[in-house]
Amino acid sequence: MPRKSTRLTFAVLATGAGVFSMLQSLIAPALPTVQHALDTSQSTATWVMTAYLLSASVFTPILGRVGDLIGKKRTLVAVLVAVLLGCLLAALAPTIGVLIVARVVQGIGGALFPLSFGIIRDEFAANRVSPSISNLSAVIAAGGGVGMVAAGPVVSALGYRWLFWLPVGIVAVTALIALRYVPESPSRAEGRVNWLGAVLLSAWLVALLLPLSQAGQWGWGSARVIGLFAAAVVLFALWLLAESRSRSPLIDLRVMRLPAVWTTNTAALLFGAGMYSIWSFLPGFVQTPGSAGYGFGASVTASGLLMLPMLIAMFVSGILSGRLEPVLGAKKLLTTGAALGAVACGFLALWHDEQWQIAFVSGVFGLGIGLAFASMANLIVGSVPAEQTGAATGMNANIRTIGGSIGAAVTSVLVTGHLQPSGLPYASGYTHGFTLLALLCLAAALAALLVPVQRANRMSRVPRAAAAADDDHDVLRTDQETVTSVTPGVRG
Repeated sequence: MPRKSTRLTFAVLATGAGVFSMLQSLIAPALPTVQHALDTSQSTATWVMTAYLLSASVFTPILGRVGDLIGKKRTLVAVLVAVLLGCLLAALAPTIGVLIVARVVQGIGGALFPLSFGIIRDEFAANRVSPSISNLSAVIAAGGGVGMVAAGPVVSALGYRWLFWLPVGIVAVTALIALRYVPESPSRAEGRVNWLGAVLLSAWLVALLLPLSQAGQWGWGSARVIGLFAAAVVLFALWLLAESRSRSPLIDLRVMRLPAVWTTNTAALLFGAGMYSIWSFLPGFVQTPGSAGYGFGASVTASGLLMLPMLIAMFVSGILSGRLEPVLGAKKLLTTGAALGAVACGFLALWHDEQWQIAFVSGVFGLGIGLAFASMANLIVGSVPAEQTGAATGMNANIRTIGGSIGAAVTSVLVTGHLQPSGLPYASGYTHGFTLLALLCLAAALAALLVPVQRANRMSRVPRAAAAADDDHDVLRTDQETVTSVTPGVRG
């Protein structure tokens, strides 16, 4: 059966993943508006973000594995339909409870990332895999920036419900095109879904992320927070035990122990802590009124515009990384991306009195995000067997999210630990927070240096016709000997 157009396939994957990435950040600037419109408390309104985070963290690796087993195209269409229903429910939500449920359904879309990477690996000619992954990573990174920039104008002009109405139409068309034109991947993993592993994975992720996101309101020393952290440790140990004994593990721990995988995941954890914290706290900093001794009293729209250099830089550097990776290698790009994040946060800790300084930092950090996103995805995809692509890239995305939750929680303690009589944070809180983020990004760069240098990637020398003729062959051969040694049966 002839393959469909890879350009159309890429457009479908990029649209779906970009919309989900946008939904991650789109609602954050509108939370005060949602709180007022649905007549709820601030603590309840924050569950609009928390529910989405928890849902995405649970479904991303599980559905990535399901796609490896039953077919990535089939799973992709189902996930797009779930996102469509979640957006429709959110747009119509009459109460905050319904909106929170809608966000849980939207969180299923987290699986779009690993499924998309897996489809690219299975369907694209070998010499186009790495550039296509870089381009898709650029779209994913830019999607979060689009959310921050677009939220203000959309809410001001149309109302917050249009933050969900607009994606409804886009996702509906994307799902229909995916159903008709995206081919089903020929590469399938053997075995079945390890539901015990799935339940335990979900349990320890929720037990870890829930207190991290709610500790500011519950109190770090509260029984709920301490109890959930303790439960997370126990459940994590049980999950490791269950996965190690399973004949068909949800996440193959042997693959997770590959040097290129665990070092990349470590860098993802640390860089995610810096990235998500910048997204969370920089808009609040610029929106703070000048009477606090810092900030610019910017509106939601104006603060979004100050983030525009980040959006542009993320997209441009993500696209360029696909051209640079064959020359410099993904390891150098990841190290450079994390180092740029450290430079940006260090600059921000020292100089933040002028709006141009914020815009400059935003652009530098955007360059780092674009390089890091693309290189992390390429390192993971290039280091695992084809039938583990979905699960492995899903865990990488999850680990980045966990890092973001930890970074945001710790930064929140530094920023809001001591408040002025007006209730606003002191400038020193932000300074300490930005310094911490610089150190986290620097640690990510050091972790990236530990990533083993991959052999010359032979996929770039495989002609398109030859690659298309052998669809069931593993298109990425980097570190092949290592992968084969831990995963018996993987063909060369």
